[in-house]
Amino acid sequence: MAMMIPDFIPAKMFWVYATGIIEIAAGIGLMIPSIRETTAILLIIFYLLVFVANINSSKKNINIFKADYTGPGMEYLYKERIPMQIILIAWTWYFGIYLN
Repeated sequence: MAMMIPDFIPAKMFWVYATGIIEIAAGIGLMIPSIRETTAILLIIFYLLVFVANINSSKKNINIFKADYTGPGMEYLYKERIPMQIILIAWTWYFGIYLN
């Protein structure tokens, strides 16, 4: 996962672990009605920021399963990552903001 982070960002492993902690905290936050909407908004921003790493990963042909540069490249971004990001953002908005 550290390979996905753009080169200009230092302490890559710190950010890998930090994003994992953020994801766990967001999952918990979405279950607490009083902070659900705020958590959903922050989670949508998080999804957009993580998308930058996905673009970087696709440009470099990173294969996150093998930790090398044999990945599918931009095809992965267009066929899998963009649709998944849209679904995640829509889902988070619907259940965390719209229904709140």
